[in-house]
Amino acid sequence: MFGLFRKTKAVKVRGVSDSRKYGVAARSLKELTRKACQYLRVPVSGAQLCLSSDGTLVTEEGFGSLPEHCELVLLSQGQSWKGVVSELERLLSTDLRLQLVEAVRSLLSDPPSPQRHKLLRDMLRNLDDTSEKETRDQDLQWFTGVDSRFKTKSSYMRFNCEARIRSYMKEASRSIEQAKIRAEFEKTLQTLCHMLKEDQYNGAYFDRTEEEQSRLCTAEGWFTCQGSFDEALCQSLHSINPYSSRESRVLFSTWNLDHRIEKKRSILPTLVHCHKKCSTSGISVDYFYRLLFTRHNLKLVHIACHKKGAHNLQCDPGKVYKGGRQKLGGAKEPARGRAKEPAKGRAKEPAKGRAKEPAKGRAKEPVRGKRRRLQ
Repeated sequence: MFGLFRKTKAVKVRGVSDSRKYGVAARSLKELTRKACQYLRVPVSGAQLCLSSDGTLVTEEGFGSLPEHCELVLLSQGQSWKGVVSELERLLSTDLRLQLVEAVRSLLSDPPSPQRHKLLRDMLRNLDDTSEKETRDQDLQWFTGVDSRFKTKSSYMRFNCEARIRSYMKEASRSIEQAKIRAEFEKTLQTLCHMLKEDQYNGAYFDRTEEEQSRLCTAEGWFTCQGSFDEALCQSLHSINPYSSRESRVLFSTWNLDHRIEKKRSILPTLVHCHKKCSTSGISVDYFYRLLFTRHNLKLVHIACHKKGAHNLQCDPGKVYKGGRQKLGGAKEPARGRAKEPAKGRAKEPAKGRAKEPAKGRAKEPVRGKRRRLQ
């Protein structure tokens, strides 16, 4: 009865997936909900109204305090609204992406502040996505500056990864310092090169057409920073899709495949040192291959997450040699397993007869060379 004397409240109502707004006047929340459902063709059962700004549900008690002409969102059963977050999700949907791109471009034509200009440029770069296009004919702009022999984005990205891996091989070949180990070192390099060829220089890491377990990106081409060498994850959540635009492709060249155990400070010096102690046949080439050329030791990182200082991580001394029997210093480690027991049987008696007298003259000095080796 008292509802008949309430003041009429005029508001604007819209749906979750529709930006069109309808003016509705009502004296109660029940009446407002019923009229809004008629306009938006939503079943009354389970329908609710909430504030467009933050998603707060409107109650019968709060209806009277609603500002005039405020904006409400009608929720059907099972729907939700989170204010600006939901609005952004709607704008970023596939159906509205082209409209949003055009809107951002029109804003860029105005003379905005540098901060606003950068925000709009970054937004446009991410929205103007052509990652679904793969061939040169489909996306000529993406291939600007790319050699004509590459006909697809994936083939170029694979080549890009192979080129990085090849550069590590070239650095290894320049690590030969002494002539006496050159021959054995070159044998190791030939073995590493053969392994790389069999794995196609691990170019699959950047190729989105490869199997999921082989690549570092999603099927769409998104790469995520794996964080610096001493972190499990990237704290800044860096990500990039070099398949999406020419600009993103160029920016991706600043990302690094970073060696956790460093190539120049640890891996290559250790490999050279091992050749001074034994031949190629005694070195665990597989271990060094994993450290130099595979994800076992490589992390894809954004340039801001690439720490160029010393990592202070060393090769595992138990893995650099086959069987892990030698230390990096050269002395052999004791063989692993059960200690050798003394031979069973009667103890050998000393030989009978006159004890041998020591030779006369100056006492023989110990051989220093043998003692140095035993240290």
